[in-house]
Amino acid sequence: MAFLMKSMLSNQVKNLGLGGGGEESKEESTPSDPAAAAGMTREEYEEYQKQMVEEKMERDAAFAHKKAERACLRVHLREKYRLPKSELDENQIQMAGDDVGLPEDLQKMVAEDQVEEEDKDSILGQLQNIQNMDMDTIKEKAQATFTEMKQAAEQKCCVM
Repeated sequence: MAFLMKSMLSNQVKNLGLGGGGEESKEESTPSDPAAAAGMTREEYEEYQKQMVEEKMERDAAFAHKKAERACLRVHLREKYRLPKSELDENQIQMAGDDVGLPEDLQKMVAEDQVEEEDKDSILGQLQNIQNMDMDTIKEKAQATFTEMKQAAEQKCCVM
């Protein structure tokens, strides 16, 4: 609402000739040199621009490195769970360079997971899983396997 009132009043004042010439002097007073507009000398402005470009390049490099680390993690998980590879991830890793790896905290987590999986794959891990299982479940599985083997044998053997 205030915008509408301001635009209506300013248009009327310009038509009267009281404020119409202010814009022309305003445009003339703005310097064409961006360094002067920023309140710096030409050398300071060039140095400032150079610093801005360098900072942008550093940020872009850090961002590319983080993207490559994430891609490396995805590649690792795909290998672990035997999922199909992604060319996009491999391209991101190649663009960042060969020094990309998993971050330290993720490496620790991966190492812990591998230790847990090795424990589960061992004989002691299997024995612990048997202890946690219900005996009725084991009995049902054994009976189902036995009946399947018996049916397969009956189909193959004509004496039974």
